[in-house]
Amino acid sequence: MAASEQPAEPSSSIPDYEFMNLCSTPFHIGSFRDEWLKRLKPENVSFQPGDQDSFEARFAAAMGVGEETMTELRSVCSVDSLLCHSGDQEPDPEVVPPNATLQTLTHREKQNNKPQKRTKNRHDLYVDELDRLTAGRLPETEANRLPEGELILTINIYFPSTVEKFNHLRAHTTMLMTGSHTLADLRDAVCCVSDLQVCGEFSSTPDMAPDFMSKDLFKSAYFFFEGVFYNDMRYPECQDISSTTIDWAKSHNYPQFSTAKMEDTRFLDLKVKVGYPYLYCHQGDCEHLVIITDVRLAHRSDCLDTDLYPLLTHKNRLVTQKCSVCHVFIGRWYTTRDQFAPSDPCLFCDKCFRMLHYDKEGNKLGDFLAYPYVDRGAFN
Repeated sequence: MAASEQPAEPSSSIPDYEFMNLCSTPFHIGSFRDEWLKRLKPENVSFQPGDQDSFEARFAAAMGVGEETMTELRSVCSVDSLLCHSGDQEPDPEVVPPNATLQTLTHREKQNNKPQKRTKNRHDLYVDELDRLTAGRLPETEANRLPEGELILTINIYFPSTVEKFNHLRAHTTMLMTGSHTLADLRDAVCCVSDLQVCGEFSSTPDMAPDFMSKDLFKSAYFFFEGVFYNDMRYPECQDISSTTIDWAKSHNYPQFSTAKMEDTRFLDLKVKVGYPYLYCHQGDCEHLVIITDVRLAHRSDCLDTDLYPLLTHKNRLVTQKCSVCHVFIGRWYTTRDQFAPSDPCLFCDKCFRMLHYDKEGNKLGDFLAYPYVDRGAFN
């Protein structure tokens, strides 16, 4: 092939499929937004409702119809033509009017006459509740209004690999974030049970409240996107925990990786693939897959209140681990080397744990070790 016949390199600002229906080629998110804003008209990205007259004029020109036809369409497609009552009558929305001609009301009357059978549990019924409650929500002040032309990213955070064992992957949470958010904002929005674990053994002092949780002590974490480790360095005790991986890659002649600070990196600065699994690592070895499933411009039907972002739209519900004694309450303690327990280790709710292991004065009975337990399903 001659040099003049070489295919052009795809633009890094326009994503294309790398593997069909799986993921895109790498593209720069900020350049992708700039490309959209360059090609779209201002009214296409505006949050203000469009002018009805101008819309009808454009519709008539596109369809090649005259004013007489448009007048007829306004009459036939008017909302008033869907009413089953006179304009001065206040209808009861729960009652289907007699001799209704609308197919929707006829179908509804048939459904009302059928015995109701509940086929979904409450978790299935409210699975999209978070998304419905915030759709089209406006801010209280203009200062908190989402700017026009802002990007919205849909991000899936998956369960840690130690939990799922990679035999079936489920998204733990799905959230919406804007292009102006930093990776540190995403890190703070991720809720993982390993951050909430309490360190230490408390069999001798079960009433003593711990001074810290794991996230208060081990603050180091990183994201990995397209060969770059983005470390959390907001606090003096934070460490670059990606250095071990980078040194190992150098010793094995892998491509060289680079580092950056997640608190200084916005999503607009990233170069990513849509649909490709990336990595979030915290607490040393707690690893989550992170997949960006969508990158788009904000629309007027989106939540326009910036205070609500990062916006949680889905959270997977888990089965709770019950107490091994009462099988009713969620486990709060687990014990080892416990002569009173049916297994080692054993899970107890707070009430059964204290009744079995301490006397009325709170003195410890027997020899055992007790650790606070945080159940993953307690945050459903």
